[in-house]
Amino acid sequence: MSDELGTQITNTKNSAHVSSITEKFDKTFGRPPTFIASAPGRVNLIGEHTDYNDGYVFPVAIDKYINIAVRQRSDRRVVTHALDVNESWDFSLDTLTSIPAQAPAWSRYLIGVAALLQESGKKVAGIDAVITGDVPIAAGLSSSAALSVAATLAFLTAGSESEVPISEQDKTKLAALCQRVEHEFAGVKCGIMDQTISLLGQEDCGLFLDCRSLAYEHVPFYLANHAIAICNTKVKRELAASEYNKRRAECERGVEILSRWLPGITSLRDITLADFKKHEEELPTLTQKRCRYVIEENTRVVEAVSALKCTDKVTSHLPDESLIAFGHLMNASHNGLRDDYQVSCMELDLLTDIARNITGVAGSRMTGAGFGGCTVSIVHKDALEAFQAHVTTEYHEKTGIQPEIYLCRVSDGAQVFWS
Repeated sequence: MSDELGTQITNTKNSAHVSSITEKFDKTFGRPPTFIASAPGRVNLIGEHTDYNDGYVFPVAIDKYINIAVRQRSDRRVVTHALDVNESWDFSLDTLTSIPAQAPAWSRYLIGVAALLQESGKKVAGIDAVITGDVPIAAGLSSSAALSVAATLAFLTAGSESEVPISEQDKTKLAALCQRVEHEFAGVKCGIMDQTISLLGQEDCGLFLDCRSLAYEHVPFYLANHAIAICNTKVKRELAASEYNKRRAECERGVEILSRWLPGITSLRDITLADFKKHEEELPTLTQKRCRYVIEENTRVVEAVSALKCTDKVTSHLPDESLIAFGHLMNASHNGLRDDYQVSCMELDLLTDIARNITGVAGSRMTGAGFGGCTVSIVHKDALEAFQAHVTTEYHEKTGIQPEIYLCRVSDGAQVFWS
């Protein structure tokens, strides 16, 4: 690897993984890769289940990555090996009209990316690829979006045969393509947040994203004295997919009913909290709860971003009072997810309760689709040791489960590293 590449990797906090995958590629294919496509996972700090309602979200990219080591082939075949599950799959770029039933779940993302890139007119080349990463699977940290994004960079880079910078405008288009992969090849009708933050993330910044217009703003989120602590319940999110679609249907039902009194609305994003309170009794109880949560959550995201904009422009430090305000909004977000949207579970509630009772925790909430997965907490660095000890001990005592805790930094988005 060149000195320049080594510097880039150090800057991404991803050096050990990139070095390891290079060695594994060499062992698998008998020669080194040409480049590594790397995409981060994400944690959404506030704005859950608002993306598919045309609302606002505020995620950050985290320093956990999916890496794909790549070398272009002379033919039209794609030969892949997923190290973390020890599975291999290969396919032809000329026969992407259907996916064999025996294809591993992870391979669907690569097949989908290749198919949609070709459909859009992009040049796609055959590749040898080795895939690995440390984004926890099925934990609500968007391992699938990171895989789609890394695969997109892998195919685009191999097709161009050179390092071609991708503009931010092009990245938003690629995010939409990766979202289609989820919809059409994985069967998950997700919003566009995960793919967008994986592509557009910036170190020490959150992404304030309008999921309707796709307008976005990088908002400073430099945690000088705090860290992001993600706690994995280790509970499989078995209900997440089916309940996700139910919640989406309830929101759409709410819009349909409320449009009788609020003509012109097309999503919950169009409804102010004041207007909702005027007409909420017209809704069935369950629909009312779902709509209330989404409308209130959009307001919380806007307020949270406003609090962060108090960051000192000279030191980049976030005043304690701003972080306290942000934490209170995180807590309120979880309460709404638990009580109105009802996508939490006992284990998620337990982890947030434990965290909130620890001195030095600004706020804590579930993150992701729910019914398992992870919580996210903002923790003062002086409290990290106590936080990890209390969470591990109390959660295990009450559930018998050993939680996983990831201390994360706010990372840059997807990148390509050349060897």
